[in-house]
Amino acid sequence: MEEKVYKTMNGAGAVSIAVGVVTLVTGIVCGILMIISGAKLLAGKSKILF
Repeated sequence: MEEKVYKTMNGAGAVSIAVGVVTLVTGIVCGILMIISGAKLLAGKSKILF
């Protein structure tokens, strides 16, 4: 019984670490894309005519 609990906890820990890494990478990529997009918008605002 204890071995089954140990294996379940081991699997859950591994999945948690994997999901955390994926979330971290996704967050960093989204942040970089937002900064680049914002910079392009700010740089191009002088070209807009109303």
